[in-house]
Amino acid sequence: MLRDLKSLGRDTVIYGLSTVVGRLVNVFLLPIYTHYLAPGDYGVASTVFAYLAFLNVVYAYGMDLAFMRFSGRGKDGETGNFSTPFFSVAATSILLSAAIYVFAGPVARLADVPPGLENVVKLSAWILALDAIAIVPFAELRLARRATAYAGIKTANIILNVALTYFFLGRLRLGVPGVFLAAMAASSATLTMLAPVVAKKLEFKFDRPLHKEMLRFGLPLIPAGIASMVVQVIDRPIMMRMSGDAAVGIYTANYKLGIFMQLIINMFDMAWRPFILPRAESPDVKRLIARVLTYFCAGSAVVVIAVSLFIRDVVALPLLGGKPLIHPDYWSGLPVVPWVLLAYFFNGVYYNFLTPVNLAKRNDLVAVATALGAIVNVAAILILLPRWGIVGAAAATLLAYVVMACVLYFLAQKVYPVDYEWARLTRVAAAFSASGALAWYFWDSPLWSRGLIVLTIPVILAASGFVAEDERAALRRRLARSA
Repeated sequence: MLRDLKSLGRDTVIYGLSTVVGRLVNVFLLPIYTHYLAPGDYGVASTVFAYLAFLNVVYAYGMDLAFMRFSGRGKDGETGNFSTPFFSVAATSILLSAAIYVFAGPVARLADVPPGLENVVKLSAWILALDAIAIVPFAELRLARRATAYAGIKTANIILNVALTYFFLGRLRLGVPGVFLAAMAASSATLTMLAPVVAKKLEFKFDRPLHKEMLRFGLPLIPAGIASMVVQVIDRPIMMRMSGDAAVGIYTANYKLGIFMQLIINMFDMAWRPFILPRAESPDVKRLIARVLTYFCAGSAVVVIAVSLFIRDVVALPLLGGKPLIHPDYWSGLPVVPWVLLAYFFNGVYYNFLTPVNLAKRNDLVAVATALGAIVNVAAILILLPRWGIVGAAAATLLAYVVMACVLYFLAQKVYPVDYEWARLTRVAAAFSASGALAWYFWDSPLWSRGLIVLTIPVILAASGFVAEDERAALRRRLARSA
């Protein structure tokens, strides 16, 4: 098992490399936004992007997954499968975006976009269309196992978006429209880079029977996708109406600082599924699932405490010209960061509980957990936002992920029971609670003392007998080899 766990750690780095690079480059957008947009303007942009996240689900309507599911099942061979979903998505995307463009004024009012910024809605319409048209070519790259091309184009999109955003905001001072102009230009460039894939695979034919099969597969995915977006971004539109655009801007800037935990979750998820699924028939698979959850919780607990304690120092790091990483106008939202980190932590726990559901081939249970999480999130925001402000919105997101993880655990235990290491997990919870209490009490202490607080988790775990006998034996063997 330990050899398998070592392999998982290596795969996490390999599979997650492109994601890490992309997201780290994307981090550079945050200083640009906070230094060249007032909190209110950033709040408007964030809210529009939240609506785009919902519409992306509608625009795609599961056609990328349907394409991968039905690859090779066209009447005239495999190439026909590309053309059918590609033409379908292209046609619906252009029609929907044309409608949004024509009715930009009413749509802007509906989305709480301030007067005079209707052009933001028009730009967003074509961002949606360009991104949707690209989903089938991207799926083709995944099917063809062209991982380097896939990651390269994705990363190039992000780099170009960051560069153009700086040019339009920092140089031309275009304000909110500059954000969306940069995004549209980057999406156009991405589709251009995908043109060779389209040229190679596209044929001017449309398989109607196959299209009906794809729709039957893809359309049911929309409600689950929307529910997932509710958990992730519904707080912005609700906050816009209840607290105003400045609150949304401050909240979003600090929410994005949770990227340190988000990166770990994304890397783990990308590596964990391809790692565990081939081992589905292994007699040791359930023990492996349980052990991985234990390791994940222990490691993530350290990350949550460390980032929470040092995030204030990170945002104050000087950039070129001595400017801080994040503009001081946004620092009032830093108290939301620990809540966001905890939310991502439970999102990672949710991914672990997702494994038994996948192995039992009961993915329908995922929709139940996601729907309940969405309902809890909206209700909690409406209750907590008026009482706690933006911290209440972050706490609502945490509550939603806790509910999703708990619901999925109980559902998974009915179809694929796993005996998790609850005694060890209890020790992790106790160590995390003790460290968290110290972090809360010594929030303003010097750097060295905060560093000691982070070390309390491994110290408490070691003193409590957390390390299992087979792990101690493996450690002794390694020490003996290195001696």
